[in-house]
Amino acid sequence: MRIERIVSTGQASPPGFWYDQPDDEFVVLLTGAARLRFEEGDATLDMKAGDWVEIPAHVRHRVEITQADPPTVWLAVHRQTT
Repeated sequence: MRIERIVSTGQASPPGFWYDQPDDEFVVLLTGAARLRFEEGDATLDMKAGDWVEIPAHVRHRVEITQADPPTVWLAVHRQTT
């Protein structure tokens, strides 16, 4: 298991880039706001402080936008799949 705190100030994934992670990921937004996009179904998820999402391993996703002020702070827990 790996736990990380991520601080974003208006960043987004580069055009055409998709995360394709080998581990399951649980993400909670502590402050700020963000929009995630999932490749399958071209679905989006708008998040605000207190929202969370579980992203299974190899579900391709990207960060469309993050709030700059106040910064968007994420807590991400990565769990190895068996």
